[in-house]
Amino acid sequence: MSGNYLLVLDAGTTSTRAMLYAPDGARVATAQRDLSQYYPQPGWVEHDAAQIWARTLECAQAMVAQAGGTDRIAAIGITNQRETVVAWDRRTGEPLTRAIVWQDRRTADRCAALRQAGHEQMIQRRTGLVVDPYFSATKMRWMIDHVADVATAGDALALGTVESWLVWKLTGGLHISDATNASRTQLMALDGTGWDDDLCALFGVPQGALPEIVDNAGTFGVTVPALLGGSVPICGLAGDQQAATIGQGCLAPGEAKATLGTGAFILTPMGRAVPQSAHRLLGTVLWQMGGDRHYALEGSIFVAGSLIQWLRDQMGMIAQAADTDAIARSVADNGGVWMLPALSGLGAPHWRAEATGRITGLTHATGRAHIVRAAMESMAHQVQDLARAFAADGAPWRRLRIDGGMSANDWIAQDMADILDVPVERPHDVETTARGAALLAGVGVGLFPDLAAAGVMASERQMFTADMNEKERGKRLAGWQALLDD
Repeated sequence: MSGNYLLVLDAGTTSTRAMLYAPDGARVATAQRDLSQYYPQPGWVEHDAAQIWARTLECAQAMVAQAGGTDRIAAIGITNQRETVVAWDRRTGEPLTRAIVWQDRRTADRCAALRQAGHEQMIQRRTGLVVDPYFSATKMRWMIDHVADVATAGDALALGTVESWLVWKLTGGLHISDATNASRTQLMALDGTGWDDDLCALFGVPQGALPEIVDNAGTFGVTVPALLGGSVPICGLAGDQQAATIGQGCLAPGEAKATLGTGAFILTPMGRAVPQSAHRLLGTVLWQMGGDRHYALEGSIFVAGSLIQWLRDQMGMIAQAADTDAIARSVADNGGVWMLPALSGLGAPHWRAEATGRITGLTHATGRAHIVRAAMESMAHQVQDLARAFAADGAPWRRLRIDGGMSANDWIAQDMADILDVPVERPHDVETTARGAALLAGVGVGLFPDLAAAGVMASERQMFTADMNEKERGKRLAGWQALLDD
């Protein structure tokens, strides 16, 4: 191994990035390219998988140049938007249709039919997941049923999530998926080693099209030399939320991680015991090494940063996301305005795919700042709904570590601490998703013996503690509950 840099490919929802890390955790450089978002019908969200690959490769090549060549890079780690499905032709390596994104709701009717047929309890018991369009299996079946090129591909059909797609392209044909991403498809039992025969049959997904399930750290394959100017081993793979949890150093029960990106995703480690939620949280694989699985409970909020984007792009209420901090502080409270940010339905613990957004309490006294503040406040309230569900499932939070783009907003960080009444910690470098992938790659290539040792790469943190009296907290919680009940 002639170089010690770790190259991370972070294929997100709105952009794809490559980052270069030193073994001490210093982020040396970053390259980023935006991804096109396609909304062909209400509730449909698509990506161009060829564009994801092309722009990821551009970013990777820029980082290799920054490092001084592939011989300076020890390993590649990949992290990705989860649940998004790509279908491609094994013979050509080209996509057969647009990728269906995790936010997409087109399979709501199929999910309702599965629930009505009495399948949800079995699916949740085996996979840890509720029946919802969010997950990959119904997306895969939709492609087979509605896209002629997918339906007729036969043995040439390859299906996978985004990390599978990128590994295939980087290696020239290796078809694998790590256990964290596989656990989000609804096709793998949490305690199973491979794809579940019954689940694949129920959803109508051919196992022959699916990748091999592998660990999150190890030497999985090497890149085609022509792509980056030399071969680099791929040694770390994880879905973005698991990667962020690892990057935050949340490895033990009682610790919780919230990534505030396009959506918001909260995970709490649960150790080696397969989690079973009685409060509509999700059980998921946190990491797997040497076939040894560690699990987490997860709560998913569908609309977080995308709400701020909506305020900016659709409503014209803010010029840029950073303005929201000052606007929220410009008024003493929300002025009686409440916002239910169900622009893509409501996620955990409610799971109301049919829900739509609402703004209530408008009067002549309402100003733009009150509406913006109500939007900001909805973030802490959605997280508080999840905190209650986690506690009811026996996983209360001692502290919450936040990351992602929205976490840079001091007002939001403080409001969460106030409403949750637990310490909220924010790393100085909020890009913990990529950092987690770097940790896994470092373990996989042998720079570190395990994740605990790889924690030397963690970032320093700033703490926010509750500064709200019980009366004010109670008023806020009661107003939010009334909005949910309306």
